[in-house]
Amino acid sequence: MFQAGDHIIYGNTGVCRVEEVCRRDDLPPDARDTLFYRLMPLHGSCTIYIPVDSPVFMRPVVTRAQALDLIARIPAIREDDFQPDDPKLLAAHYKDFFRSHACEDLIQLIKTVYHKNQEMAHRGRRPPKTDNQYMQQAEALLNDELGVALDIPSTDVPDFIAQTLEQKTTASNA
Repeated sequence: MFQAGDHIIYGNTGVCRVEEVCRRDDLPPDARDTLFYRLMPLHGSCTIYIPVDSPVFMRPVVTRAQALDLIARIPAIREDDFQPDDPKLLAAHYKDFFRSHACEDLIQLIKTVYHKNQEMAHRGRRPPKTDNQYMQQAEALLNDELGVALDIPSTDVPDFIAQTLEQKTTASNA
């Protein structure tokens, strides 16, 4: 069970802070014994109440050590080679990356779309809007989680990753 102050991944909402574990007096009497998490999403001003035993996906945010290990492994994470001609199949495939709730899958999606965009630009073509929407969503979820894990603003995560990988490359070439 999560505790007040914990940062968790909640479904596809992304990073939320557990504000409290509580019961709700505003419910019918037979439901008042149910424990709820009161969640505050990292972005937005809404409050989410979710039963502690909800089937909605929830997990702790990765630790700092896990985040640093993940960043070190980014060069080894392979791009996805599934590229159907049918946009609906592609969208369904991209949604699968989000269903796993795994940072590695988000990185794979980002790398896949980034590489695809580079190839299309090289051929003088514009990348599909759908690809970029999924990539932006993946970047936002990943940057938020790594930002919390590393205790830096999510907007600083891309630069942190670039600097970390550059230092690793420089150190291995020395």
